[in-house]
Amino acid sequence: MTAASPVSLGGLRAEATALLRIGGPLMATQVVQMAMGFFDTLMMGRVGPTELAAVAIGAGLWHTLFLFALGILMALSPAVAQLHGAGQRTAIAPLVRQALWLAALLGVLCFVALRQLETLLTALGIEPAIVPIVGDYLRALSWGMLPIFACMALRLFSEGIGRTRPILLISLLGLLINIAANYALIFGHWGFPALGALGCGIATAIGMWTMLAGMLAILLRDGRYRSYGLFRRWTRPRWRELRPLVALGLPIGIGLFLETAIFATVALLLGTLGAVAAAAHQIALNVAAMTFMIPLGLSMATTVRVGHALGGGDLGAARLSGFTGIGLCGVFMAVMAVLILTGHYAIARFYTDDPVVATVAAGLLQLAALFQISDGLQVGALGALRGLQDTRAPMLIVLVAYWLIAFPLAWLLGIHWALGPTGPWIGLIAGLTTAAILLNARFWRLSARPARRNPAHPDRV
Repeated sequence: MTAASPVSLGGLRAEATALLRIGGPLMATQVVQMAMGFFDTLMMGRVGPTELAAVAIGAGLWHTLFLFALGILMALSPAVAQLHGAGQRTAIAPLVRQALWLAALLGVLCFVALRQLETLLTALGIEPAIVPIVGDYLRALSWGMLPIFACMALRLFSEGIGRTRPILLISLLGLLINIAANYALIFGHWGFPALGALGCGIATAIGMWTMLAGMLAILLRDGRYRSYGLFRRWTRPRWRELRPLVALGLPIGIGLFLETAIFATVALLLGTLGAVAAAAHQIALNVAAMTFMIPLGLSMATTVRVGHALGGGDLGAARLSGFTGIGLCGVFMAVMAVLILTGHYAIARFYTDDPVVATVAAGLLQLAALFQISDGLQVGALGALRGLQDTRAPMLIVLVAYWLIAFPLAWLLGIHWALGPTGPWIGLIAGLTTAAILLNARFWRLSARPARRNPAHPDRV
């Protein structure tokens, strides 16, 4: 395997261009997916506060479950990328077929789980008027689990070979269908009954089926995909082939769950401090989530580029791809930090007319600006490490950063020492900064020491 070598400015520019060519559609896709949630919220807000709250609770539940399961499947992208980089095209189709079996299993498990969550909500003491509405929403949406996981498996295959523009087109199609179905089924237009939250769930499921149909149409019609022979034959599930994929993906799923859970837990901590603190937190978190979509897309592209280089046996190129991706994530988030710091109060006022909430939110936005760079660097490093098929150590780093540093500090500063909403955000800054430092150090170490890597166990060095 080729070791790292000095990098020229031209090499950096070429790598940045390649990353942006792959990452551009992925960044736009992340924004489109966030827009789906935005339009759900916007339309449900016109129905009434009870149904809006029900969909908000339901969305939080299914997103958490979905991200955990999706993380397991996300191992497909770096695995395909390495095979593609190594020129082993014939090995890709059998791997994707096995991944589709895994996607089917995950889809069925999520389908069953979502249909049981109403009982859990009752046990947790959620307001009785909301629980059956959440149940209707989740049961309707559950019918989209099988197609969305199948679609994600095909999307991850497409990512792995570096073809990302079709992914954006499919996401845009899903968004448009989702908006139209929401309009018809939530409000009762075009001859359909007004179903409220139930209609929102049905619309989401329709959007998921549409995206799968669109992805299949592209794969079957585009000769650049047909040459891989995905559907020329079929194979039964083989645990011997699935086990490495699950072993690589399970830590990704756990890491995503730990990250989602820390932000949900901090929201609960803020909720104990009153409505103003909770509302201000939601504003600041929404802004941070929007800025995060761009480095998240870049991180996915970094996984692909690192995987291609590693598959080709060039660790120097993998190192260049990784640190170029990390650098682009950091630079973008630095720009976002400056913009948020400059306009924090104006941003807060855009969200609310309440001067008290706006003032608190503006203060939290200043703190959000402080963790922008750390957030970009940590997600960029995660993408680079996934490209190396290194997932267990990053999962442990996330566990330490978020649950042994961020959460204790958030509770200590916000609740015990009564610093108010500022306290939990300081905890988040500490956790994200710790993750950024440790994850980047991990990538630096692995990409610089090829002789000590064990290809059978990527986490062991």
